[in-house]
Amino acid sequence: MSSPTRRTVIATGSALGGALLTGGLPAQASAADRTGSASDPWGAVLDDADLVWQRMPSTWYEGPYLGNGFLGSGIYAEPGREQAAVRFNVQHSEVQDHRPEYGSLFGLARLPIGYFTLEPVGTITAVDWRLGLHDAELTGSLTTDRGRLAIRALVHTSRSLLAVEVTPTAGERDFRWVFHPADAISPRADFKPLPDGYRGNPPAEVGDHDGVSASVQPLLSGGQHVTAWRETDRGGQRTLYVNVAHSYPKSTALRRALSTIRGESLLPYDTLAATHRAWWHAYYRRSFLSLPDARIQRFYWIQLYKVASAARRDAPVMATSGPWLESTPWPNTWWNLNVQLEYWLIHGSNHLELDAVTRALGEFRDNLSTEMAPAYRADSLGIPRTTDPHLINGAAGTLTGYGVGIPGQDPPTPEVGNLTWALHNVWLSYRHTMDESILRDVLYPLLRKAVTYYLHFLEPGPDGKLHLPATFSPEYGGDTRDCNYDLMLLTWGCRTLLESADLLGVKDELAPRWREVLAKRVPYPTDENGFMIGADIPFAKSHRHYSHLLSVYPLYELTGRTADERALIEKSLAHWVGFEGALQGYTFTGAASMSALLGKGEDALKYLGELMTRFIQPNTMYKESGPVIETPLSASQSLHDMVCQSWGGVVRVFPALPAAWADLTVHDFRTQGAFLLSAVRRGGVTNWVRLVSEAGAPCVVRHSVPGAIEVRDGRGRRLHHETVDEGTLRIALRRGESALITAKGDRPDLTIAPVEPNGQAPRWGLPA
Repeated sequence: MSSPTRRTVIATGSALGGALLTGGLPAQASAADRTGSASDPWGAVLDDADLVWQRMPSTWYEGPYLGNGFLGSGIYAEPGREQAAVRFNVQHSEVQDHRPEYGSLFGLARLPIGYFTLEPVGTITAVDWRLGLHDAELTGSLTTDRGRLAIRALVHTSRSLLAVEVTPTAGERDFRWVFHPADAISPRADFKPLPDGYRGNPPAEVGDHDGVSASVQPLLSGGQHVTAWRETDRGGQRTLYVNVAHSYPKSTALRRALSTIRGESLLPYDTLAATHRAWWHAYYRRSFLSLPDARIQRFYWIQLYKVASAARRDAPVMATSGPWLESTPWPNTWWNLNVQLEYWLIHGSNHLELDAVTRALGEFRDNLSTEMAPAYRADSLGIPRTTDPHLINGAAGTLTGYGVGIPGQDPPTPEVGNLTWALHNVWLSYRHTMDESILRDVLYPLLRKAVTYYLHFLEPGPDGKLHLPATFSPEYGGDTRDCNYDLMLLTWGCRTLLESADLLGVKDELAPRWREVLAKRVPYPTDENGFMIGADIPFAKSHRHYSHLLSVYPLYELTGRTADERALIEKSLAHWVGFEGALQGYTFTGAASMSALLGKGEDALKYLGELMTRFIQPNTMYKESGPVIETPLSASQSLHDMVCQSWGGVVRVFPALPAAWADLTVHDFRTQGAFLLSAVRRGGVTNWVRLVSEAGAPCVVRHSVPGAIEVRDGRGRRLHHETVDEGTLRIALRRGESALITAKGDRPDLTIAPVEPNGQAPRWGLPA
């Protein structure tokens, strides 16, 4: 394994590479630091994290993947023809059915499009591929008994174009591409019975359109989706260009797809690659993290590649499999955990440009009211367990989808907290940017109606406390009064509404009711094992979901401030993960983050190790009956929680690192309060911490620098600060100002560089 050198330098300002800290004085980074050369730290860690294949991947969980939030392609051997063809899947996150009468899982489901096979002349004898993260490009070769095919492939970051360049040797000049349209039917049909009356869409129509091939898929609901392609030959380099377009209710996709291919196929591959690479290089430079566990460091950078391949602000909120659609019982967007976990890592990694959740909830809020029972539509909102990209569920039922239930009634299943939990993601986006428009335009009005739905059902009991009728805790099974999932979300919602109203200067008529809820709601049900599912259901069986623990994580309402509270958290966590059988990957990411909250870095690392060993696939994907991508992405957030936490108005630097991570570098990590954190740890000691304020919010930092400290501004001058408690400072920073915290009298080397790995580790993919 090649390891980054300590002399590799990061520029440590707030913008893409920013400034180099030298004795506290910022200096402009040179362009040479951004070229991907040996002196470029991003290039160093990204090159080290590349996935490689010296064996042919046989499934989606083994192969390379390309995407841009809309168009996606997974690459692996054609099943049953492993030595004769390689499959390049073509899927698109906007391609769906439009028959709401059959619900989100059938009538509004994402639809498979099809795939190309690259078919050599000879028999495949060897593969040598590399998924280069820095350039977001697959390169390498196929060797056959007739010659060799050199391959370069990308899904362009902004053009929604798959381009595959193949350069054959003489014996392989007659290789060919073949497109295979998929049946346009919900993938759930392979797993569950079809709803009465449901049938698949008619077959696709494949033909030539003045030199451009197209597969036109008509939809029974009206509209169409179209895959168009053309192959060009430039001096023996043959390049396949593929575009997908979707239109509903009009049939305009064909015209758009043909126009796109006719224009884009005029561009040589290198011309497309240049703008594609420039976007990706700038993307990565928004933050930096290096730690001495080579396997986990590589995994982390692969997740940053994955999330930008799967998410964009203007793309549909990620479905369970992102833009890549394989055989799955979950062919749409899931809101009782998946969405939340998919997007957490964008905050700390400084990638709010990927936040589709805030955009979609704001844009399609009117659709949410139709998901409510008519009696509650005037003042309440909720989100079903599953929706399409427009937040529509359609017909609700056990086969077709799950609508917003009514507390105390079943059916439909009274799962009512999903919108409130989704809005916690929006709150995180607000807190990490301090952008008041997020608070004013999206969070406050939607959360007000989500909480109002609960208020319809809260009733005082004989104990004088406010109680909820029976609701459902994902995904334990059974309805229970005073369900912790809902009580915890309701508590967070009321508190957040009161704080938001104060920040916005709003005098809300419901504020007294929110205060009453906080003062009088029933305590969270607990027993000798910790948190129960609810008043009627103890936690007594293996359960993958931490729906009964949300007040611990991610809401950070209960954090172990007292000995009794800490004991309750520890007991509940141990009891939860102590049941084998139903535990899944995100069980261990949740357990890792809860351990990090308690400062238990060794436990957090242990849980991440369990995840890697038991669940993560060779290409870092994850499966539960079908492809689901939330768990690997949420593992990155668990790593964030070990490196930095910023709940409760305090930035905590290196709060839960295991002893093996004696060296660690973080740069431009975004925290709540809109601070950008850079810090370096060497030999188990924090050398220095730097915070840049983007919003002028109150700055309280638990810095972890040992002993007496001093604080200086961006010009090296001493900066006034107050001691909150041992190891915690309050620093007055205006917008754009920075604070550098060091040991007193120390002038450490402020160069930020990748750290040396503790040992070698195999690359992800299928290395030899």
